[in-house]
Amino acid sequence: MRVARAAFPDGSLPMRVRDHLAEVFDDSLFTDAFPGRGAPAQSPGLLALVTVLQFAENLTDRQAADALRDRLSWKYALGTELTAIGFDFTALSKFRARLVGHGLERVVFDRLVEHCRVTGLIGAGGKQRSDSTHVISAVRDLNRLELAGESVRAALEALALTAPSWLTGAVPVTEWEVRYAARIDSWKLPSSQGKRDRLAEVYGQDAHLLLHALHAPGTPGWLREIEPVRLLRQIFLQTYYVHTDTPGREVVRKREAGVDGVPPGHLRLASPYDADARWSAKADELFWCGYKVHLTETCHAPAKAEAEAERGLRLVTDVHTTLATVPDVKATTPIQQSLAARELSPGEHYLDSGYPSADLVAQAADRGITMVTPLLADHSPQARAAEGFDKSAFRIDWAARQVRCPEGATSRGWYPVTQHGRDAIVIDFARADCRPCPSNTKCTASGRGTRMLTLRPRELHERTAAARAEQATESWRSKYALRAGIEGTINQALDITGIRRARYRGLPKTTLQHAFSATAINVVRLDAHWTQTTPDPRTSRLTRLAHQLAP
Repeated sequence: MRVARAAFPDGSLPMRVRDHLAEVFDDSLFTDAFPGRGAPAQSPGLLALVTVLQFAENLTDRQAADALRDRLSWKYALGTELTAIGFDFTALSKFRARLVGHGLERVVFDRLVEHCRVTGLIGAGGKQRSDSTHVISAVRDLNRLELAGESVRAALEALALTAPSWLTGAVPVTEWEVRYAARIDSWKLPSSQGKRDRLAEVYGQDAHLLLHALHAPGTPGWLREIEPVRLLRQIFLQTYYVHTDTPGREVVRKREAGVDGVPPGHLRLASPYDADARWSAKADELFWCGYKVHLTETCHAPAKAEAEAERGLRLVTDVHTTLATVPDVKATTPIQQSLAARELSPGEHYLDSGYPSADLVAQAADRGITMVTPLLADHSPQARAAEGFDKSAFRIDWAARQVRCPEGATSRGWYPVTQHGRDAIVIDFARADCRPCPSNTKCTASGRGTRMLTLRPRELHERTAAARAEQATESWRSKYALRAGIEGTINQALDITGIRRARYRGLPKTTLQHAFSATAINVVRLDAHWTQTTPDPRTSRLTRLAHQLAP
């Protein structure tokens, strides 16, 4: 400690983490993951602190283990002697595996957030904002042909390691070695489409033969439980179609989407090495294989923490990782429930248009949360074309259960229904009123020539209409501008922790990565709060001056 203080009179981030947050990294957090008997293990609290510092500097496991040996500030933070040699870098991988195996991916993040809540730095009732970004998986992208061949190769590699004698008697090892010794890569595959189609058939026939052998009587059942073997079976079913020809032989052919059908994106495997990675797209501008992460941060503190808010302290309060195919709207409720469970429910929750629905806005309001977010506009053909009569042009008499159209006709039917698990009301008008109407072509394109409306229950309908009307005001737009700040947090996570790319394979380990990334971001921000650090030096002087002059 004396040497570290002499070398760093003003301290450093690792040193201040020990001085302010020593109680956060306590071994008792990890009791469930470590047995009471057996050989002594490295202190889990120490390993957790090393992992946070590792993510704060975006280091590899080897670099983190080396930093513990040769960096004075890290020795201070971990309370080791100057001559301590630390531990082997593989201890970090084993520690992460133990956390994932016991469902403790978020334990360090939750503990730090709870510490900040107890000390009054954050709390319930303030303003928070959320946004998501895509995460690229730790496996290479494969097209359908590469996936078909690589899945066979992965299963063969696993079986050659665990059951070499069985594999020798089940498949022609010498012949297949030529085909599957090296990884399947498009650069090494035939260039002509005909030859590639033939190779796809060969991969399918090999997979079919191997799976038949694995499910044959007398084959040990545990072989079918090996993960690459299980994934081979799923990929085979998703990629190939097996049918019987006239002589009664089984024929394997590649699935065609328009003929045989293919599984939906949220079920379709993208790699034999990561069962959770999925292909997804965002509009026409982004296409990736991996995951999605949602970050939530404070943007205005509750009353007891206003002083910290005035000094610019913004802390990440939740991190939520999903498959790439899960839409943002599915993450809204889990995020708010997670915040509520830790007594951090916001008074106002700022989100982009991908997160809300009329039902979610109403449910959040019942829990005391105001969702400041643009509801999607009316997407009827009339509204999209900006001509004709959209829903807002019709007058609804809820008491009489009737709707009057702009031309004065009254609806014929009022039918409460359930659509996609939600309550709705279907309204239709009589043919005698619609067909001779002079505005018929502006009102409907239905072959029946009549207009139909689908409404939500009265409370939701009126809330939605009021929200859309408010969104058109300048005051609402000015208020909603606060949401844009979350983009800076995502950028910080990308720059500091490398959150864009998954370090590990599988959703549980990727969730752990994001939890430690969020913890590292909070540590960096707390350090700036403790030291009253000036704005990022990468910000231009002109920008800083403009911020000072801003009202």
